[in-house]
Amino acid sequence: MVPGSFALIGGDPGIGKSTLLLQATERLATSGDVLYVTAEESARQVKLRGERLGVAASGVLLLAETSLEAILERVRESRPAFLVIDSIQTIFTAALESAPGSVGQVRECANRLMQIAKVEGIPTFLVGHVTKDGAIAGPRMLEHMVDTVLYFEGDPGHPYRILRSVKNRFGSSNEIGVFEMRETGLSEVSNPSELFLAERPVGVPGSAVVPSIEGSRTILVELQALVSGSSFGTPRRTTMGVDHNRVALLVAVLEKKVGLSLLAQDIFVNVAGGVRLNEPAVDLGVLAALASSHTGRPIPERTILFGEVGLAGEVRAVSRPELRVREAARLGFDRCLLPMGNMKNLDRPPGMELIGVRSAEEVLDGVFAV
Repeated sequence: MVPGSFALIGGDPGIGKSTLLLQATERLATSGDVLYVTAEESARQVKLRGERLGVAASGVLLLAETSLEAILERVRESRPAFLVIDSIQTIFTAALESAPGSVGQVRECANRLMQIAKVEGIPTFLVGHVTKDGAIAGPRMLEHMVDTVLYFEGDPGHPYRILRSVKNRFGSSNEIGVFEMRETGLSEVSNPSELFLAERPVGVPGSAVVPSIEGSRTILVELQALVSGSSFGTPRRTTMGVDHNRVALLVAVLEKKVGLSLLAQDIFVNVAGGVRLNEPAVDLGVLAALASSHTGRPIPERTILFGEVGLAGEVRAVSRPELRVREAARLGFDRCLLPMGNMKNLDRPPGMELIGVRSAEEVLDGVFAV
């Protein structure tokens, strides 16, 4: 924690933002008092949640208040080491006549909380609601005002949650934390790769494993593709966890450069486990999964792929190939298809076969060679 830091945590309703912060305050309380301001729930509700989570720190001070002036007065009186505001959209100041949650109220309250955080050197956490589009509600400048922006993500149907840093003035903005939601709260997942591959089907067409770099760690995830004949005039293109436009590009490459007839096919692509992949290194995995589903030929169980695919069908090198290969070897994979440009000066782990490819055609030849 950096003195005077101002952090914003966003996420869907019920995803576990309050649970995450309440568990964090117990550990922070070992370094000083934490003032937890609950503006959406009563003090009794938070106390019941704390008992369920096993939070028993005496240094956690609970304040049920929505008035900004009352909150600032209590901060000056108690001088806590840390401050939590849950949430910024329900705080209001008497200096403005607009309703709580309006653009003016959110901006003014956040600005005054930022001032006291910087002047007094109090690390402050703000909880922000998320709109239907997935952006933090309120003015966009709220994200510019804070030092750190964290998004708490997850599929309500899965027990796993991902805390993703999208802005951080004090460190890397690409780190993620993976947690599992249990009855007793959130628990850290020390090995996300094994978690995301635990229920992977074996010998089924359309399933590929790719290594994705998230900050300083490598995570192996399963990409699933389903290609089927369309019964409508316009085929469907549905993606979850990967960029829709990127998938459309790869479909066009398979159609034009490889010769697969996908024009009249419905295409569905999904990342298992509710993970979101943003880097182009997963292109080879999407390409292979689409071809596997279309031809009905499964990708070998212990084969992994990574690399970027261009419009000409070429396979381009990506960053940190050694981390990706090492993590794959650790989890028992023995074949890896990667860009030829990444083969230079790359140490081969024992038992791992490295296959360099230059084009999309070579990718499919290498995948289905065994």
